[in-house]
Amino acid sequence: MKIKTRFAPSPTGYLHVGGLRTALYNYLYTKKMGGEFILRIEDTDKARQIEGATSNLISIFEKMNISFDEGPHKGGNVGPYLQSHRLNIYNEYINILLENQTAYRCFCSKKRLDKMRSIQIKNKEIIKYDRYCLSLSLEEIEKNTKIKPYVIRMKVPEKKTVEFFDGVREKIIINSNELDDQVLIKSDGYPTYHFANIIDDYLMGVTHVIRGEEWLPSTPKHVLLYNFFDWKQPKFIHLPLLLNSDKSKLSKRQGDVSIESYLQKGYLPEAIINFVALLGWHPKNSKELFTLDELIKNFSIKHIQKSGAVFDLKKLNWMNSQYLKSLPLQHIVSYSKPFFKAANFDISNTKKFHTLISNIRMRVNTINELIDYSIPFYKDLSFCKEDTDILQTKSSQIVLNYFFQNLSKQKSLNSTEIQLLVNRTSEKNNITGKGLYLPLRLALSGYQHGMDIPQLIEILGFEESLSRIKYHLPN
Repeated sequence: MKIKTRFAPSPTGYLHVGGLRTALYNYLYTKKMGGEFILRIEDTDKARQIEGATSNLISIFEKMNISFDEGPHKGGNVGPYLQSHRLNIYNEYINILLENQTAYRCFCSKKRLDKMRSIQIKNKEIIKYDRYCLSLSLEEIEKNTKIKPYVIRMKVPEKKTVEFFDGVREKIIINSNELDDQVLIKSDGYPTYHFANIIDDYLMGVTHVIRGEEWLPSTPKHVLLYNFFDWKQPKFIHLPLLLNSDKSKLSKRQGDVSIESYLQKGYLPEAIINFVALLGWHPKNSKELFTLDELIKNFSIKHIQKSGAVFDLKKLNWMNSQYLKSLPLQHIVSYSKPFFKAANFDISNTKKFHTLISNIRMRVNTINELIDYSIPFYKDLSFCKEDTDILQTKSSQIVLNYFFQNLSKQKSLNSTEIQLLVNRTSEKNNITGKGLYLPLRLALSGYQHGMDIPQLIEILGFEESLSRIKYHLPN
C-alpha cells in the first residue's frame, strides 16, 4: 500500500506553529515511507476567510523547503486542492446519505436551537440536537424544503459503540449516544469540515490522517461517515497539544504563534523546522540538532508522545544560535541581506559585510540581534548615550591616548599586531582587565561587551578606528 497524507488548513489566518508541526509530521512520515503528500485548502467557511492566506501559506512552506506532490491543475503545475471547487462532488455524496437515511434535513431556526441548548445546559445534559426534524413527515419535509432554509445532519445510530485505533493513543471506544447529529451541509449549501474532509480523504486516497489532538473528539463522527459509505477508514494519528510554559494551551493571546512572525524576527527556517519537529516527537537518542533529511530518516510515529509539548522560547533561541554558528557563512550572509537592507544598512562593501557576519553570528540568537550588534559598524556612535562618562576617567584617557598614538604611527596592522599593541598598552600603563578593554571597546563600538579589539578594528577599518578613538580624546 502506498502511503498518502495531506495537510488541510483553512485559509483563515497565518500559519500557526501547530499547523506547521502537523504539516511537518505528515511530510516526514510520508517521505520516510516513500509516499505522497498533498495540500488541500478547506475553504468552505467563506465568512472566516482572509485574503492572501493561501498564498502566504504556500510561500512559508517554500521557505521551509517543504514541498507537496500533486495538485488538481493541468500542465504539470502543482497547486493546492480547493474544496470550494468540489461542491458538486459533495452534493453527490450527501444525496447518497439522504437516500439511505443516514442523513436528514433540519429546518430548526437559530432561536429554537439556542433555547434547546440553554435547557440542556440547565439540566446538565449532553449538548446535542434533539432530533425534532427527524420526526417530520415526508409531506412536511417537501413543503419546508421549498420555503425554509435548512441544514443536513448526519443521523448517528443509537446505543452503539464506535471504535477506532489511534496511532498515539491506541484503541478508543465511544458510545454513540454521546455524539451529536453533526451538520454536514450548511444552509448556504457548503459542506462542513466534517463532511468534506471525509469525502476528500477517501477520494484522494489518503491512507494516514495525522492531525492535532483537538480533532480527536470529532473522529468518532468521521468513523461513522466511513461506515455509512462502507469505506475503509484511514489510520488516525492525533498529535499532542502544544502548551505555553505555564502548561496552558498555546494561543496567540499569550504570545506569537505564527511562523511568519518568527521568520520576521530572524529565526532561520532550518532552526524552526528542527525546533517544531521536537514538539511532541523524540528521537531514539539524545540528539537535538537535525537537518531535514535527518528528520526524515529518524522520524517514527511510535515516538510521538501523548502528553502536551511545551513551546520553550529559550530552546528555540539556543537552537537558532547553533544554526547561525554552524551553517555555511555564505548561507547566513545571503539570508541576512534582506534584513540588513530593510534596516537601511549600506552593505555594498562585501568584504566588510562578510567579515562582520562571520564574527557576530557567533554571539547572537537571531538575525535581528545580528543587526543590533552591527549598528556600530554602519552608523555613527551618536546612538550610544550610556557609559560615555567612563571614557573621560583618567585611566580610560591613558589607555585611549597611548593606543591612539601608537596605532596612528602605522599605516595598517593585522589582527596579531593589533593584539600585540593591546598587550603593550596594558604593560606600559600597568592597566589590565576591564580597565583596559572596556574603554577601547566602548570607544570603538559604543558597547562595553562584544568582540575582541582586533576584530573590531579589522571590521571598522584602520581610519574609522582612529577617528572613533580620537573623538574621545582632548583636542
